[in-house]
Amino acid sequence: MTLQELYGNIGESYEHALRVLRVEKLVDKHIRKLVTNGLIDSLLAAGETMDPASLFETSHAVKGNCGNLGLTRLSEAASRISEEFRPGNPRTMTDGEVKAQLDEIAALYGKTAEEIRRYAAENP
Repeated sequence: MTLQELYGNIGESYEHALRVLRVEKLVDKHIRKLVTNGLIDSLLAAGETMDPASLFETSHAVKGNCGNLGLTRLSEAASRISEEFRPGNPRTMTDGEVKAQLDEIAALYGKTAEEIRRYAAENP
């Protein structure tokens, strides 16, 4: 599988990632790191405690990381959490709605990570 095919398989934008990172080698390097950098795990752990500062910081990091990689759906889902817990913003979601949003992120990430691991195995 090529890097472009990986993006097709996960329904995301290879072109966006290439526009941001400029070099395919960097896209390859950073998409592989997504499954080992622990950002999503940190976000989901923050959701277990519902700590506003942790939820903001981790969701903001996920939003930026995934946005740069052209992973729009993950970035947008993380952005909703980030804005919910941005200091100074009033809460608009219930804890249950936040947890549902985090479940969506976990599901999206699971599918994405599975394809990234498959890509990495085929392209050591």
